[in-house]
Amino acid sequence: MRSGEVAVVGRPNAGKSTLVNRLIGEKVAIVSDKPQTTRKRILGVARLPDAEIALIDTPGIHRPRFRMNAAMVRDATDALAAADVVLWVVDASDRPGEGEDFTLGLLAKTGRPVVLALNKIDLVRKELLLPRIAGLASRRSFLEVVPISARTGDGVDRLARLLAGALPERPAAYPEDFLTSTPESEWISEVIREKLLERTRQELPFATAVIIEAVREEPEKPMTVVTASVVVEKESQKGIVIGKGASMIRDIGQAAREELERESGRRFFLDLSVTVRPRWRDDERFLSRVVSDAGGSGRPRPHRRSRR
Repeated sequence: MRSGEVAVVGRPNAGKSTLVNRLIGEKVAIVSDKPQTTRKRILGVARLPDAEIALIDTPGIHRPRFRMNAAMVRDATDALAAADVVLWVVDASDRPGEGEDFTLGLLAKTGRPVVLALNKIDLVRKELLLPRIAGLASRRSFLEVVPISARTGDGVDRLARLLAGALPERPAAYPEDFLTSTPESEWISEVIREKLLERTRQELPFATAVIIEAVREEPEKPMTVVTASVVVEKESQKGIVIGKGASMIRDIGQAAREELERESGRRFFLDLSVTVRPRWRDDERFLSRVVSDAGGSGRPRPHRRSRR
């Protein structure tokens, strides 16, 4: 039996969360086409017959503009120090740049073995792929360079076996039905934020947060009632999130409720409001609340391991 932690790192929008979900066989991390969707580390466990892979999905490594972004980058670099293996995810369709240089410097400092996953190969012509692989492989020694598509699954099974083989020989660390350490309240807030990201554009997705004020059960219905606030930085953004006749916030709530009910097998009622908090991304006290999600239930997210 092999087991251990794999830190999944890379630039924003490299496809890290999509890959983690694919490896686990369940959705443990929200995904969108917006960079910086992942704001804090997420632990999810993938299992093979002879291995347990604790995957640490991390925020994208980028140049921070706000205190929130600096905390995100620290979260990613801290994960490197604790991992047994590092999985560096690179967007094969993106041009090389300074971000790769910075990440390579971080990888060199950790001393950890690194597997390079060259993602989104379904978007790259084959004649361009080999030079891209050669260019990266020439810059440091990797355990393996694996071309993959997290979206289609191409190469992901091979990647899982390589990661498992790189882990130490030791017993499994988690119960067989363990899926993720994300508390249910945090899962709810992330699902709401995902639906918001899917429906908004430009600066608005980066300037929004979701705070869970309360999660309570109404056994007589039965139903889980969630009170949550969507936080924005400007009054004009509040109007966009609410929408004409409250159409946008209603659509966000309905989409989130449907996913929560589908994943949990329970009924939900979401009471959503929108509040304005100028420059919240530089407000350390507020950021600590966003990270800890102190307002909601701390119970674990329900486990549903159905596809792997």
